[in-house]
Amino acid sequence: MARLEIDWTRCDGHGLCATLLGGDVALDEWGFPVLKGREITAGELPDARRAVLACPALALRLDKSVKGY
Repeated sequence: MARLEIDWTRCDGHGLCATLLGGDVALDEWGFPVLKGREITAGELPDARRAVLACPALALRLDKSVKGY
């Protein structure tokens, strides 16, 4: 399993991650992502990778050091 992380020094609040991963990412009142903090399952991993690659600010990443991954 893996967990999503945001590099806040890069995030500009485009919101694409919430569009691609609505079950794991919500947007706050200013349009910045709020992570649900749960582990990404194997079935969700392809969509999570797609969201990481699509982030225009390169602010989203997958932490694969989560136990059991």
